[in-house]
Amino acid sequence: MSNVANKILKLDGVEECIILERLNRFIVKILLNGAVLRAYICNTGRLLDYIVKGRRGFCIRHERRKSDCRLFAVEDGDSAAIIDTHLQMQALERLIASKMISWIRSCCILKRNIRLKNSVIDYLLDCNGEDVYLEVKSAILRRGGYAMYPDCPSQRGRKHIREITEHVKDGGRGMIIFIAAMPNIQAFKPNNSADPEMTRLLKEAALAGVNIRAIEMHYDPKSHFICILNDDLHVEI
Repeated sequence: MSNVANKILKLDGVEECIILERLNRFIVKILLNGAVLRAYICNTGRLLDYIVKGRRGFCIRHERRKSDCRLFAVEDGDSAAIIDTHLQMQALERLIASKMISWIRSCCILKRNIRLKNSVIDYLLDCNGEDVYLEVKSAILRRGGYAMYPDCPSQRGRKHIREITEHVKDGGRGMIIFIAAMPNIQAFKPNNSADPEMTRLLKEAALAGVNIRAIEMHYDPKSHFICILNDDLHVEI
């Protein structure tokens, strides 16, 4: 299915907005239908390429004490990048359940947020009767044709990779999937300039036998679908 757009997840109640400024880690001020509102963003990265004044965004309203809606995507050419990590994970779960990813068709999700040593890992999979720990990371930074992770130093991300690597060295199975949630990507690679230790850890993980993969998806504003663009994006570690 590589390099073919396939619809995964339909989003209802989507409204267009204009980004004004980021107020803090999780709140962005937006302009929506002439009103200045506060939008929640589910992403701990810096997102400097996307949370830019005047940029068109896509929101879904909700009723919460600290925000009026959820900013889940930002325009990227004729398409949109999915900045919302919860939606990225939801789309991935749909892909796994529907067997749309060729190299993970033998797997199903057993548990979410599963403890491994001193960390909580995103998923425990059953792959042909074997337990596989899966950690998912959002690669929402583009440099050239590369999707990159992280966009800032991530101590938590390093810890997850160390735990999975040690588990695999001890004889277990582990997988890391990077979600490049934006269009026009040719490959994934770690962002060495932001976190050189992360690059070293990923190289160690690959050598230990951790299965490191990447997929590309985006939000299509015309159809209101999250679509998979490449289910086996090239990885350069």
